[in-house]
Amino acid sequence: PTASPEEAFKDVAAAFLVGAMPRREGMERKDLLSANVRIFKEQGQALDKVARKDVKVLVVGNPANTNAFICAKYAPSIPKENFTAMTRLDQNRAQSQLAAKIGVPVQDVKNVIIWGN
Repeated sequence: PTASPEEAFKDVAAAFLVGAMPRREGMERKDLLSANVRIFKEQGQALDKVARKDVKVLVVGNPANTNAFICAKYAPSIPKENFTAMTRLDQNRAQSQLAAKIGVPVQDVKNVIIWGN
């Protein structure tokens, strides 16, 4: 274990970025974004410096799409297509809401695509 992103990402082929600032009571979106920019900028810079250039990066911490974008921006030597955001919670919510709206079991809702934040 290490607190150093450069040590943690040294020569990695896959990086799972699960740490993001959680939104707290009274916190505005701009406060959350500011905190997450610091986190994902540092991780992107470290990945750019020490990870394999074919590294695959999965961002889980919400807002996952925004955090993946920030990380990729600060890792310019890594192909943008190597970054992805895991948004399964949003996917599940969308399918549940659609199922409730049209009155079918959630498992019958197929081919739903989500994007953005």
